[in-house]
Amino acid sequence: MSAQLIYDLAPLGAIIRFSDGTRRPPERHRRKLAAWEHRNSGGRLIRKEAGRRVGNTVTGATITLHAGDYAGGGVVVLRVHRTFSVDSDLGFVVTERPRVGAVRVLSRPGEDAELVYLASSRTDAECWLQSHGYPDAVLDEVSADAPAADVMEGRTAE
Repeated sequence: MSAQLIYDLAPLGAIIRFSDGTRRPPERHRRKLAAWEHRNSGGRLIRKEAGRRVGNTVTGATITLHAGDYAGGGVVVLRVHRTFSVDSDLGFVVTERPRVGAVRVLSRPGEDAELVYLASSRTDAECWLQSHGYPDAVLDEVSADAPAADVMEGRTAE
C-alpha cells in the first residue's frame, strides 16, 4: 500500500508498518542493520497534513507516525516521530486499527489536528486531559463507519 493510500484511508490511531522490501541483514552487521531499521519499522499514525503552498514553494501532503518514546525516571524525555511524503517509495501496511469505542484525543479542531492520546473510553480520555492540559483538545470517538484501509487494499482486519 502506498503512503497516499494511508493518507486517504487509514484512520488516526492506526498502527502502520513501513518497509523498503529488502531483507533484514544479520545482527553482526550493526551499521547495515541500523540503516535497514531506519527504512523498515512502524508506528502509530498521529497526523495527516495536506499539501501547502508557501510563497513559491509547494509542499506535498504528509503522514506522521509516532515511532516511540525515550524516558528516564518515568518522564518522557524524547518523542520520536517519522514524517513521510505521500509520494514516498516505501511500502506501508495497516497492521492494527483503533478499536470501535476508543476515543482519540486530538490537539486541536480541524484537519491538521494531531493525535496526542488514544484512550480506551471517554472517561479515560477526560481523565488524561485533566492531567496533561491541552486547552484546545477535541475528543473524537472511533466508530465503525470509517473505511478500513486494510480491507480496501484486499486484506481483512486481524
